[in-house]
Amino acid sequence: MIASPFATSIAAIVVLSLAGLPVAYAMIGGSILWLFMRGQDLGTAAEQLLNGMMGSQLLLAIPLFILAAEFMNTGSIMDRLLRFCNALVGRFRGGLAQVNVVQSVIFAGMSGSALADAAASGKLMQALMTRDGKYPPAFAAALTCVSSVIGPIIPPSIPLVLYALISDTSVGYLFLGGVVPGLLLGAVQSALVAAVARRRNFPVEVRVPLSRLPRITWEATPALLMPVILLGCMYSGITTPTEAAAVAAAYALGVSALLYRSVGLRDIYRSLANSARITVSIGMLIAGALVFNFVITSENIPKTLSAVLAAHQLSPLMFLLSVNVLLLVLGCFLEGTTIILVILPVLTPTAAALGIDLVHFGVMCVVNIMLGLVTPPYGLLLFMMNKIADVSLTDLVREVMPFLLVMIGALAAIMLAPQLVLWLPRLLGYQG
Repeated sequence: MIASPFATSIAAIVVLSLAGLPVAYAMIGGSILWLFMRGQDLGTAAEQLLNGMMGSQLLLAIPLFILAAEFMNTGSIMDRLLRFCNALVGRFRGGLAQVNVVQSVIFAGMSGSALADAAASGKLMQALMTRDGKYPPAFAAALTCVSSVIGPIIPPSIPLVLYALISDTSVGYLFLGGVVPGLLLGAVQSALVAAVARRRNFPVEVRVPLSRLPRITWEATPALLMPVILLGCMYSGITTPTEAAAVAAAYALGVSALLYRSVGLRDIYRSLANSARITVSIGMLIAGALVFNFVITSENIPKTLSAVLAAHQLSPLMFLLSVNVLLLVLGCFLEGTTIILVILPVLTPTAAALGIDLVHFGVMCVVNIMLGLVTPPYGLLLFMMNKIADVSLTDLVREVMPFLLVMIGALAAIMLAPQLVLWLPRLLGYQG
C-alpha cells in the first residue's frame, strides 16, 4: 500500500536530515516530493519561496539585528559593559557570576541572539571567572550558557521576529511582551547564583569604589543607550521595526568606530562577512519552512488539529501545558528556528481558536524554545561553550541542570500568569 503524499514527505524530510543534509534543504526536498506525488506544478515550490521572501519587509530586520550584534562584539563595547556590571554587582559574594547574568540582560537589549551573546562574552567571562581558580570551569561555562538564553527574549529578538512573520502578530507588542519574562529569567538565575555562591563559598570580588561609579557609568552610557534608542524609535512611531534594526546597526557601528575608536576597516569587513554567513543560514531555514508550510496548509493540518482538540474539549490551560511539554521535548533534538517556522504555524491557529492571546502564546513559546539551546543532548549553546571553555560536556550539563529547572519554573509562571507578558504591551496601547 502506498503511503499518503504527506506521510511520504515527512519521511523524506526525516531521512534526508538523518543522512546529514541541512534541515532547510531536507524540507524543500520533501515538499517537492509532495508536489510531485500530488501531481502539482513543481514550480510551486519556487513560487512559495519567492512570495514569502519578497512579501515581508520584516525579514530585513533579521540581518540588520545580526549586523548590530556583530558590531557590538567587534568593538570595545563589551569591555565597557562588563566594567559597568562589575561596579554594580561585583561587590557581592559570587559577584563575578552575578556580573555574567547582568551583562547578558544588558546585552540582550542589543543583540537579539543567544549565540551572539555567548560569542560576545563567552571567552572573556570564562577567563575572568576561572582566573586563579575562583570558579570551577564547568560552572563558569554553564552560567554563560544559561544567561545567554535571555538574549532572544528581551527585545530586540530574532525569534520573535520570526514568530511575528508566521503568526501575523505585531512585532512591536511581541518585543514589549518579552521584557518582563526576560527580566524574570535573569532574576531566577541571579537568585540561584546567590544560593550556590553561599553553599560553595565563591569569592567576593574587590569592591569598586563608589567614587568611580559615575565615570564607569559615563563610559558605558553610549552602549547602554542603544536599547533605549531602538525601542524609542519603534514605539514613538518614528521607525518601523525593520528601520529600527537599521538604526541599531548604524548606531552600533558609530559608537564602536567613531566614539570608542575600537573598530577598523578590517573589523567592519569581518563583521559584514560573519553577518552574511549567519543570515544565509537563517534565510535557508526560512525558505525551506515557507515551502513546507504550503504543504501543511494544503493538507489542512492546522484545521484538523483544531478539530481534534475541540473534540477532546481541551481547555486553554491544558492546551498551553501540552504545547510546553511538546516544545521542551522537541527542543532536545531540533534547532529553535526550525521549531518556530515548522511547528508553531500548526499550533498558532488552534491557540487563537481557544481564545489564547497570540502575543502571550508567542512569547511563552519563544521562552520555551530558547531553553532548548541548553537542553541535552543537542543544545547548541552547550556545544558552543564546550568548545569555547574546553570543558567536559558531562560536567557542563551537570552544572546547567539546576539552572534549567529554575528556568522551567519561570516558564510555568509565564504560562499561568499571562499578565507577565501582556502588562507592558497593554500599558502602551495593546488591545488584545
